[in-house]
Amino acid sequence: MIVVLYEDPYLAVVDKPAGLMAHASAMARGEDDFLDERLREQFGKPIHLIHRLDRATSGCLLVAFDREVAAALGQVFMSREVDKHYLAICRGWPEESFVIDHDLDGGPGKPVKKPAITQVVRLATAEIETPSAQHPTSRYALLRCSPQTGRFRQIRRHLKHVFHHLIGDSSHGDGRHNRTFRMRGVHRMLLHAWQLSFLHPVSGARITVTAPLDDEFRKALDVLGMNAVE
Repeated sequence: MIVVLYEDPYLAVVDKPAGLMAHASAMARGEDDFLDERLREQFGKPIHLIHRLDRATSGCLLVAFDREVAAALGQVFMSREVDKHYLAICRGWPEESFVIDHDLDGGPGKPVKKPAITQVVRLATAEIETPSAQHPTSRYALLRCSPQTGRFRQIRRHLKHVFHHLIGDSSHGDGRHNRTFRMRGVHRMLLHAWQLSFLHPVSGARITVTAPLDDEFRKALDVLGMNAVE
C-alpha cells in the first residue's frame, strides 16, 4: 500500500518508496512493478503522474485524477509556482548556502544542454572515524536542495559537478563513500523529496505537503549523529 500524504477529489500527493520505478519506460529493463500501476489499483480510477522521481529517490509525488486537472497542474509546474525541497546527504562539507548554476543535457539520447539551477542549504555536518583517501576521517553533510528547473537527475548531477557527491548514488556518486554507508547497513540512495508546495488548480489554495523520512534514511542520520528533519 502506497502512503497517501494528501488527497482530495482532484489530486493526491503520495509518498513514493525508494527503489520503486514511477512508470514503465525504456529504462525499466524487465521490471514489472511500477508506482502508477499500483496507484491505479489502490485508488480504483485513472491517475496521471504530474512529475517524476528517480527509482532510487523517495518522497512526495503529485498525481491527478483526470486529464483536465493534470493539464492544469502541468501549467502550474511550468509557471514555477511550485516549491520542491529535497533532503540529501553528500560527501564533504560544502558552503552553508549556495546556488549551482550548471547547464545539463536531457539524459540518454537528448544531448542538448539547457539551463539548470539548484539552490542548496547545508543543514548539518558530521565527521566519522573512517579514513577517506589521504584523510584520517570522512566528512558528510545533510543538505536541503531546491531545484529551480527540472532536468534529468538534476540534483544528483549537480552535486557531482561541485564534488559533493550524493551518498548511495551508483551512477553519479563516489564508490568509496557509498561503501562506507553500505558497511553500516545503509543501501539506498540518500535523496528524498521532502516537501512539495503548489497552487491547487481548482481552489487556488496553496497546498504544502511533507513526506517523512523512511527508516533507512533515518539510519543514515543515526550513523552520522544527526537529528531527523520533520
